[in-house]
Amino acid sequence: MTTLLRRFARPLLLTLALAIAGPAAAQTKVGDFLSLIQRSPSGSYLAGQQAMADLRTDEAARHFMTAAEADWDNPVLVERAFIGLAIDGQIGRAADVAKHLLTLDPKHELAELVVATQALKERRYAASSAILAKLKQGTFTAITGTVLRAWALVGENKTGEADALLDRLGRDGLADFLVFHRALMAEATGDTQTAIDLAGRAYDAEPLVARIVEVYARILANAGRFAEAKDVLDAYEAQGLAHPVVALVADAVDSGQRPGVFASNVQVGAAEMYHGIGVALARDGSRDLALVFLRLGLYLDPGADVVSLALGQIFDQAGQHEAANRVYDAIPARSAMKPTAVVRVAQNLDSMGDRPEAIRRLSNIVATSPEDLDAVSVLGDILRYDEQYDRAVEAYTKALELAGGNRPADWRFYYVRGISYERSKQWELAEADFLKALELNPDQPQVLNYLGYSWVDMGMNLEPALEMIEKAVEQQPQDGYIVDSLGWAFYRLDRIDEAVDVLENAVQLRPNDPEINDHLGDAYWKAGRMQEARFQWKIAIDVDEEGNVTERATRKLAEGLTEENATTE
Repeated sequence: MTTLLRRFARPLLLTLALAIAGPAAAQTKVGDFLSLIQRSPSGSYLAGQQAMADLRTDEAARHFMTAAEADWDNPVLVERAFIGLAIDGQIGRAADVAKHLLTLDPKHELAELVVATQALKERRYAASSAILAKLKQGTFTAITGTVLRAWALVGENKTGEADALLDRLGRDGLADFLVFHRALMAEATGDTQTAIDLAGRAYDAEPLVARIVEVYARILANAGRFAEAKDVLDAYEAQGLAHPVVALVADAVDSGQRPGVFASNVQVGAAEMYHGIGVALARDGSRDLALVFLRLGLYLDPGADVVSLALGQIFDQAGQHEAANRVYDAIPARSAMKPTAVVRVAQNLDSMGDRPEAIRRLSNIVATSPEDLDAVSVLGDILRYDEQYDRAVEAYTKALELAGGNRPADWRFYYVRGISYERSKQWELAEADFLKALELNPDQPQVLNYLGYSWVDMGMNLEPALEMIEKAVEQQPQDGYIVDSLGWAFYRLDRIDEAVDVLENAVQLRPNDPEINDHLGDAYWKAGRMQEARFQWKIAIDVDEEGNVTERATRKLAEGLTEENATTE
């Protein structure tokens, strides 16, 4: 999301946050809120609040509706029910509740937006436009509503009015944001040359965004300009990037076939607007509003499986893996996104504690689709987590064969294969992979840290290792593990005062990591601060859930730091 859009979004984000986290404090007096708790809907209301905080959206919607139905004229409860239904994807019911909410709160902009979206879905374009025209200008909802209204005008064949409307919005500093959407409108109305020009401008500004690459290549190929479309697709692939929708277009272009129009109707175009803004909101950390927008996008275009994947990812990030899997499972088998969805389901099985089943499923996917780079890569990761390092190496080697191994994005495969080699005591192979990763991506902080830390721990290349870790810390100063590496490098170089300062910072960044506490204890001992050293070793033992640190820290507590019990990872 652009900076300007983010600024416009803040008032709506605040409204939604109050609606989810405790709006009664903002809209009622404390006494009124207490009386609300004492009435029969209070239990459902509170249960809905907790469910929403956990992103158990189906439960939240059910509890809020129960509370609202018991007190149908209470705007607080009705708003909660409306938002709960919208976030759960029950847009038809949410629109019905929104209409009632608007009788209680006529200026509720999100409710107006949802009602207008329902009208657009039902091809009642004039009604949708009339609702959206009432939105207060200068707000985030009004920006979204203006683009939606432009699509409604396109549906009424009033393209001139739609253009004028977006021209006015563009003068507010949003011209760049609107270019892509205007390209889709031009495509939907059959204005091919304008669509090519506008999509080209969007592509020039963001040539690595999969959706923009897909649309631009589609429009070019549909116009018979296959060579130009292929150039766009090749440039994307040359950066080591891949996406199923881009691959789908590439297959059509390679065979000389027109891939088909993207914005085949008004609903698809408007859905893409919700998708783009929803993804931007999710990346900005505004997951609740992002869910509403993505749900609206899927409501307008139920076949937009890219939107389904974005929804699933938000549930994954919230730890709601079962909900995510329901979304992934609903993607049709014929969809270009289905292989990605199947891999995500396997990842979630691992996250839910069934690693053997995750490995089994991924192994089956790789066996039946050996060219599926995503599946091969994820299988390697889960095997590595399971400490099956030799099998992980095989998977990453296969991934490198599929990816080519020489593109900038391939650094990750060398990095994780290097970790697998290092964990299986094959240091020379590991070191070669780390160096290759840095050749492809010289400033990658995780690689700089891992190689630098490994060198420090082995007592070799100490000065170059220190420079690497310092470079990594400059890029990620809040990463406690990388800061710990820097402190340990100072320790191994016998720069104890610097080691203490840096390791104290690392402990503040990662206060319950046994390795970091153990390192700080060693540094304190070398600095002559024995009591503080023992305190850190005791903490290391207390927080060591895996038992990797307890034995050596226990010896140091009993004997003090000696050459025999010193940390030598």
